[in-house]
Amino acid sequence: MAAPHSFSPDLTEAKRALRQRMLAAREAWDPAAAGLALMGHVLAEAPPPEGAVVSGFWPIGKEVDIRPLLQALRERGHAVVLPVTQKRGNPLSFRRWRPGDALEPERFGTFRPIGEPAVPDFLLVPLLAFDRRGHRLGYGAGFYDRTLAALPSGRYALGVAYAAQEVPEVPAGPTDIRLDAVATDRGIILVTES
Repeated sequence: MAAPHSFSPDLTEAKRALRQRMLAAREAWDPAAAGLALMGHVLAEAPPPEGAVVSGFWPIGKEVDIRPLLQALRERGHAVVLPVTQKRGNPLSFRRWRPGDALEPERFGTFRPIGEPAVPDFLLVPLLAFDRRGHRLGYGAGFYDRTLAALPSGRYALGVAYAAQEVPEVPAGPTDIRLDAVATDRGIILVTES
């Protein structure tokens, strides 16, 4: 039996090359401006259902800055949680976050909250590339794939990206979990089944 996230050399190389390309391209983009535009689209076109526990993330590097969106969702009454990175090979866990809460340094250059644990049902998912079939390319550790697979049915995964991160096809393997939709600075992209 193959270990989770073990892939063929061709798939691994295709993902590696796309990661490098997208990380380099992202350096020219404006995370704050994209984050504000994306916030408007999410709130108008794809808001979480009332009472949903929303998971976000603390942006690293040139990721789209979703902190204004997280603040707006808190103001709308949503509990907001941020991920806590577990040991490699495990899914993420989540802890509640409120603006002004202390954050602790986390692996991979991000930060985690110290609030009480909670399980999200609406997830804002970071990515490096996406396609219209809902495949996403992450950073390669598989944390979000394992997390999405482990959450109860009914959870909603909304990728968060610059529109320029869209590619015709993301290389995907059997353990790569599809998104339900993608929010970008240009609008919401619904996933197609094909």
